[in-house]
Amino acid sequence: MKILHFFPRAVLLSLLVLSVAGLFTLVAPVKAEQTSPQDNTQVIQAFASQEQSGTKSIEDQTKHVVMFAMGVPLLVLLLVTGGLGIAMGVYGKQVFVAHMVCAGLSMTLAIAHAIVGLVWFYPF
Repeated sequence: MKILHFFPRAVLLSLLVLSVAGLFTLVAPVKAEQTSPQDNTQVIQAFASQEQSGTKSIEDQTKHVVMFAMGVPLLVLLLVTGGLGIAMGVYGKQVFVAHMVCAGLSMTLAIAHAIVGLVWFYPF
């Protein structure tokens, strides 16, 4: 148990997490089945026919409003996170927890914003 006195608990915990993550790299990769371009075309045609069959779709203006409504808080969170980081680094304020919470919220909203943007506006 002398190793516990030599290494801090955070280092031991990070080594444990890295070793468990390393185990996942040893899993054999699964090869996906090869699909022909004709299959992809059929899938796209199925979505196009579903759109024409009277299903409810969201208008582009509504999509832009939703993206804007997600983008404004994202920008505010990024500015607050940067401000808290500057307050910690330059002025020595103790705002690490608030900085990390804002950073986590920023990343979550950024990922959601990117996914929604790709799904709605990626040209197929």
